[in-house]
Amino acid sequence: MRPNLRSGAADDAALSRFDPLPRIICLDDFDCGFCGWTQLVGNYEEDLDAMLPGYAQHSAPMLSTIGSWDSGSHGGVDGDYVLKVATAPRAGAQNVAIKRLTFRKAGPIRLEAYVTFKPEANELKLSETDIRSFGFLFDLQGSDTSGPVSERVMPHMRFLNAKDGEHVQKWQFKRQAVPIVPIGNDNKTISHYHLAPDGWEDLEGGGQRLCYNEIPTKVNWHYIRFDFDLAAMQCTHFQCNDRVFDVSGFDSLRIPAMKNLWCMLNVAFFAETDTDKRAFVYLDSVCLSGDF
Repeated sequence: MRPNLRSGAADDAALSRFDPLPRIICLDDFDCGFCGWTQLVGNYEEDLDAMLPGYAQHSAPMLSTIGSWDSGSHGGVDGDYVLKVATAPRAGAQNVAIKRLTFRKAGPIRLEAYVTFKPEANELKLSETDIRSFGFLFDLQGSDTSGPVSERVMPHMRFLNAKDGEHVQKWQFKRQAVPIVPIGNDNKTISHYHLAPDGWEDLEGGGQRLCYNEIPTKVNWHYIRFDFDLAAMQCTHFQCNDRVFDVSGFDSLRIPAMKNLWCMLNVAFFAETDTDKRAFVYLDSVCLSGDF
């Protein structure tokens, strides 16, 4: 039974669209503002130009009513505002919105969200292959009491919608580590761009045709659920809409623990464009819950 974790009819309705674990870590409805979601800024020292190019392209997420030229404002599932993550209008451009947290106990966590995606509607055609991908990731690290076995673990999942104009429509994950680059001269800061285009692997049975409405200004919301065990650092469940996928072959990107990121619990959503047109991923609401 879902616990009665919040009071009031509006709060109960906001929570009832999710299936959370007993403890709500955050319940973000963007009618209330940014709720702690922000730009993924790359590491730098002394000079902003020290930032890796992948991070330098990122910009801040925006609150949006999903305005369009033909119908005005679309709005969210049950309100006016959503969180909008927009790429630059350059094929292969990416953008990321992140929420930075820490955990109090290494137990099960569950990410749930209502998400949709569209390219910028600047042409009178469907444009269904203009978005390359959208997805989400965690950036996690164990406790400072974990000893030498602690790792920084980064589960990545993306929906590869299209590649070079071809409609692909499948879920992928990433476990291939990328080069770690020192930043500055004080041996305090490093960086790695883990959303680089190489290293993605197909999720077993991960093909899925998502709802993409008949003109480029219409959107339909998709439900996503991703369960992860912080003790074992393993994914235990992934679902999109009515489909529950086999995650037995899923693994995360793993690198040695960083000296200042203990108990890190960061979550991010990202978008990538396949054409010289902006790609948008919209978040109506996000629920992160745990069993601890």
